[in-house]
Amino acid sequence: MGINQCRRQWWYVVVLIGIVGVSMTVSASDSHKKREQLVSRIAFGSCSNQSAPQPIWDAVVDFHPQVFVWLGDNIYGDIKRPFKIFGKERTIGPWKNVPRFVPSSEQEMEARYRKAKSNPGYAQLHENVEVIGTWDDHDYGLNDAGKELHGKTTTKGYFLISWMNLKIVQGGWMISSALRKQAGVYASYTYGPEGKDVKIILLDTRYHRDSIGSDGTILGNSQWLWLERELKGPPTAITIIGSSIQVISNLTATLHPLFSMESWGRFPKERDHLFKLIADSKRGGVFFISGDVHFGEITRYDCALDYPLYDVTSSGLTQSIEEVVPPSLRFLVRFVAWLTPSTMRVKDQNCRYSSCIYGQPNFGTIEIDWDSHPVTLNFKVRDKNGVIVTGVNTSLMELQPSNSETGKRVKAGHDQRHCTLEVSLPWIIRHRLPIIVCLTLVVLLLAFLGLVYTSVKVCRLGGCKRKHD
Repeated sequence: MGINQCRRQWWYVVVLIGIVGVSMTVSASDSHKKREQLVSRIAFGSCSNQSAPQPIWDAVVDFHPQVFVWLGDNIYGDIKRPFKIFGKERTIGPWKNVPRFVPSSEQEMEARYRKAKSNPGYAQLHENVEVIGTWDDHDYGLNDAGKELHGKTTTKGYFLISWMNLKIVQGGWMISSALRKQAGVYASYTYGPEGKDVKIILLDTRYHRDSIGSDGTILGNSQWLWLERELKGPPTAITIIGSSIQVISNLTATLHPLFSMESWGRFPKERDHLFKLIADSKRGGVFFISGDVHFGEITRYDCALDYPLYDVTSSGLTQSIEEVVPPSLRFLVRFVAWLTPSTMRVKDQNCRYSSCIYGQPNFGTIEIDWDSHPVTLNFKVRDKNGVIVTGVNTSLMELQPSNSETGKRVKAGHDQRHCTLEVSLPWIIRHRLPIIVCLTLVVLLLAFLGLVYTSVKVCRLGGCKRKHD
């Protein structure tokens, strides 16, 4: 009996080892397959309200991407209260007494993920394309929230399980387990054979972020250490860093106090740290993709490294700045976009509008021509029909660190317009839009007062004339 029990135990051990071996072989084989797959077409997007029409997925599918990257606000999981100036619950104005946004329940969050995944267009994309991603505030749990959000571990679970399905490329279930345990949803993925490999680093700009205006941290110590290891690790031909908020552009510096947007520019020490980390890594082929702002644009900064840093912003798949105003007034939005000073935006004749901002639903694409010499990169923002609305063509050679001071000066001085930060603009240029708006309001107010005064005077004169008669 003891001998038979021993044999059974050994048999269980052998079976267990076999199962683990097969699992590890499948995992390694799957990882190897994805690493060796040459990637030349990537699509990305953000800001997709699960309750809004989503015709844009047809264009995304027709682009035939090999990878699709979510950049946050993949669903709108929080609850938005009505816009109220007066009444018992006032959500805006100096007399505001309740927050405009509140977190939803766990059941509601899960239901919204289910609704988003059930969209036929997205389901078709998800079935045929590798889908990876990070989150932003609305799928994190609350508008503009940072590390102070209660329940962020729960929303992280919904994001990983309900949305991403724990589809982690490198290392199978072991890295999935590590991702479940870490504080945040940051991750990295590598595709393609050596020499033609693409590394995608996705940052978590919510889980550890200090309050806006504090100039504190965005990523937190643990994520900074991880990012340093990723950047200083094995080199890849191309490195894409995905951030839910814009890295290069800082439009708040030119729009405040009319409007404000979250960006790395509002945490200048953190952004400088990010640029220094990339520079110290000596890594070439680095650029950013981002979302959040409800419009698409391409920005560039020439003075962070010794080669240009691009940030391709696509936002949103359903949410956009022009959709919130009547069609007859959308020309005003485009006029404001044209009037807003931007030292970082890339402008050329191929833009749909003169501002090179696109304020309607859009998605971003990256096309890599590995067969050209040198390798070329095409960054595009496309409308809901897949038509290009703004784009940049560059070569991989131009995105390489220079070995000489001369090369550094040539690259950095190629376009000085992309070296001046928005906060460094002369005061009158930086604040021209708020100044124009204020002057316009003053003129309108004076015109109104003049009209009232004239009306009163005419009435009095008319009354006096009738009395005299």
